[in-house]
Amino acid sequence: MAPVAIVTDTCHYLPRQLVAARGIHEVSLYVHWAGREDRESALPDFGRYYDHLATTPTLPTTSQPSIGDFLAVYEPLLDAGREIVSIHLAGGISGTVSAAQQAREQLGERAERVHVLDSESACGGQGLVVLAAHAAAVRGIPAEQVVAHAREARAALKMWFAIDTLEFLRRGGRIGTAQAWLGSALKIKPILTLETEITPVERVRTSGRAFERLVDYLRTRKDEGADGWVIQHIQAPQECARLVERGREIFGTDPVFVSEVGPVIGTHVGPGLLGAGAVPLRFLH
Repeated sequence: MAPVAIVTDTCHYLPRQLVAARGIHEVSLYVHWAGREDRESALPDFGRYYDHLATTPTLPTTSQPSIGDFLAVYEPLLDAGREIVSIHLAGGISGTVSAAQQAREQLGERAERVHVLDSESACGGQGLVVLAAHAAAVRGIPAEQVVAHAREARAALKMWFAIDTLEFLRRGGRIGTAQAWLGSALKIKPILTLETEITPVERVRTSGRAFERLVDYLRTRKDEGADGWVIQHIQAPQECARLVERGREIFGTDPVFVSEVGPVIGTHVGPGLLGAGAVPLRFLH
């Protein structure tokens, strides 16, 4: 067992079997929908939630973990003598990383063994930073070096995502600097990234053009030496499969992972998202 444990929240959307196989520890965010509250990690799949999101006139809400949720994960790891590197959803769009810091501060003398890191990303980007940290941790190096490795991976990371509409971001208040695109007379397909907050990249007219721009982006990432690539989607399995095939043609390898983005992020971007990104594979080994 590595002396450093990796903790994260559920907004990476790594495949669950991958999380279990790597021994990565999770603190779940919450979704409030259809008169109920669920831990995102407890939902068996996301189909029923997205069916509800597509038809409800009232946008569901999401919430960050409590300080107690973090302590429930931190304390057993500390009791086992381990240090912790805790990597979380961008602080620019969520208070999750702040709650992690507050939990750390309640640990007294043991707080120095917990290292909280803002991934400044979400979804696949956050997942790649988590996997980079895990790759460093299994080498048995000190926590400070694990954090440094994760930061280097984040600096080399880029993620793009195309969405059907800005409406969900507007309604959820997470639109960031893409606010400037609201009210456009054109029907657009926004392409965005996350650099601490939602940031616009470009806008195109059709879903087909957005797809091809993601392919172009993967090609650029390969040319830049970022060969550890990922694809994510929301309720768009066919488009996802097509993008994976194009990625295989570009990189000549399989993706690090392919997965569906869950409700906490999905509530704020809506169905139809297609995302692509990459980091140099050396960070993941």
